[in-house]
Amino acid sequence: MLVKKGAEASLFLEDWQERQVIMKRRLPKKYRLLKVDERIRTYRTIHESQLLHSAKEAGVPTPTIFLINLTDSNIIMEYVQGTEVKRVLHNLPTESRYALNVHIGKLIGQLHKNRIVHGDLTTSNMILTTSGEVVLIDFGLGEKTSQVELRAVDLHLMKRAFQSTHFLYAKESFDAVMKGYFMVVGEETGKKVLDKVIEIEKRGRYISER
Repeated sequence: MLVKKGAEASLFLEDWQERQVIMKRRLPKKYRLLKVDERIRTYRTIHESQLLHSAKEAGVPTPTIFLINLTDSNIIMEYVQGTEVKRVLHNLPTESRYALNVHIGKLIGQLHKNRIVHGDLTTSNMILTTSGEVVLIDFGLGEKTSQVELRAVDLHLMKRAFQSTHFLYAKESFDAVMKGYFMVVGEETGKKVLDKVIEIEKRGRYISER
């Protein structure tokens, strides 16, 4: 069953080895040369699998990978039962929402501290499980880097997600995320990244005003 269709890959809920799993399929792109397409899909499949594993090693909950099929560019991974943070954040009391966002900030800080950039940090790519754990999913656009710019882009995307989807409490949510982030990466690193986020925002305003 198709769960989510993206530009780069699609997610299917399937039965495998007597359990429900998510199969992430990178389907061939007809506009690319066959050999080029195969290399791109294979690389991205390997790369995402490595990032998911690295994030888990860094203490950030991610789906467990069961099987990687490089021939078909598929990843079979754990089906994380829960709800997208996007769908629950607005229903939470103020204190619970604050605590959840601080926790999310800590997870992002843990990623960045271990040189992992998610690449698509939105509340749609975070699953809140029934046990209250936040699991980060979809590392397809992620990469290994310690660049301040790319860390800031990660957080800028998070801020934009709050502004577009959770606009009633966007500022308080992002401030809470940054509080958790600072707690993990430290004051000096946190300030460098936050300053870069502000710089990125200014660039966007300048371009839109031209």
